[in-house]
Amino acid sequence: MPASAGLSSAPEGKPGAIVAVLALAGVVVSLMQTMVIPIVPKLPVLLHATAADTTWAVTATLLAAAVATPTVGRLGDMYGKRRMLLLSVLLLVSGSVLAAVSSSLVLMIAGRALQGLAAGVIPLGISIMRDELPADRLGSATALMSASLGIGGALGLPAAALLAEKADWHLLFWTSAGLGVVVFAFVAALVPESRVRAGGRFDFVGAVGLSAVLVALLLAVSKGSDWGWGSGVTLGLLLGAVATALLWGRWELRVRQPLVDLRTTTRKQVLLTDIASAVFGFAMFAMSLVLPQLLQLPEATGYGLGQSLLTVGLVMAPNGLVMMAVAPISARVSASRGPKATLMLGALVVAAGYGLAIVLMSAVWQLMLVSCVIGAGIGLAYGAMPALVMSAVPVSETAAANSLNTLMRSIGTSVSSAVAGVVLAQLVISVGPAIFPSQNAFRVVLAIGAGAALVALAVAYFIPGGRGAVTAAVRAEQPEASGSPSR
Repeated sequence: MPASAGLSSAPEGKPGAIVAVLALAGVVVSLMQTMVIPIVPKLPVLLHATAADTTWAVTATLLAAAVATPTVGRLGDMYGKRRMLLLSVLLLVSGSVLAAVSSSLVLMIAGRALQGLAAGVIPLGISIMRDELPADRLGSATALMSASLGIGGALGLPAAALLAEKADWHLLFWTSAGLGVVVFAFVAALVPESRVRAGGRFDFVGAVGLSAVLVALLLAVSKGSDWGWGSGVTLGLLLGAVATALLWGRWELRVRQPLVDLRTTTRKQVLLTDIASAVFGFAMFAMSLVLPQLLQLPEATGYGLGQSLLTVGLVMAPNGLVMMAVAPISARVSASRGPKATLMLGALVVAAGYGLAIVLMSAVWQLMLVSCVIGAGIGLAYGAMPALVMSAVPVSETAAANSLNTLMRSIGTSVSSAVAGVVLAQLVISVGPAIFPSQNAFRVVLAIGAGAALVALAVAYFIPGGRGAVTAAVRAEQPEASGSPSR
């Protein structure tokens, strides 16, 4: 596959620089998930559109990320992970610039969709680390890279809120574009291209089929509350997703070089890790839905704290710092006890954090404490997930396998948002003419989050514990895949 010199010529990388640059790339890409939150309530006025239409500025990013993540991962395995990483960052910059110059809804949605196409950066970064880092650095590096999704989201919210309050809203996207340019330059200068390639032809039919499944599923989940869960559109999308998934699975099992190797994916270690990841993604997102609302609801409700969005961001920011601090701890636990034990410990800490939140929600410091405890659990678990996946797949399939695992987490968070939305819409109170979710509604969502974390713990318990044995078995089955250098 021909490429320009900028994408194909790669430097010899130093481990420390590689880790720093890839972690920065993950943080910058994750910023796009939260940077738009401060201006969502203002978008109808800013873009001269209805509130229902402006939600597509969020939905478009979700859908684009779901489509891009598995596709970019497979292309990275085939044609070069660094090359696809640079392309993903270029898409982020392009989308940011388009959103920065937009004054209409159509341009904003297009820009946000391009930003979403950069979501493959984190699994690509983890895969580059596997190819380039020495074994003693890999655990802590992949833990940090995996946690960068939460780190960027937590740190980005207060910064975005401050910019939205003090400056023109377009500056949010110019800032994102500028950070993307910096990341592109660092990756081009410091990150080498892996010589491990899968080769073969890209499964275009498989990519289209999986994209159709994901778009139909996530559209139904994210818009079901607006359209009605029993509406023809929602049910049609869900049924279409199931039917298309069955056809797609049949195709993937029959094609010689599939987009997703379902035989590898259904190995017990990979399958259970992906299931645990989806359930854990469901569990962790409850915090992002409940805590900001409790902080911002008016004090007249009796439980709201009446804080500004900037304060919300400052309360949530330590969550990201805790994830960063926990990443090396996650690696050490995985090294001594195995990543299975780390994932179980992370799930247990998250469940404990939600249990704490049910009784501690009456002061800002209490919610900050809860956020930090849950952040610690997320940092532990997110560091273990890529280690479990990478120990069970051939080296040549690392990016695709990590991308699928990242996608499973995203599906979990999307379903969590829908479930929490139903609960918060059903259990309400009236304060004058206004209607708000009741305190019991928030407690129910927190309890559901705790229960989901415990389910993830139970699933993780059945993941095979012999990491070395699994890796050896995989390489014995596919000896050519793990050692096929190709430029």
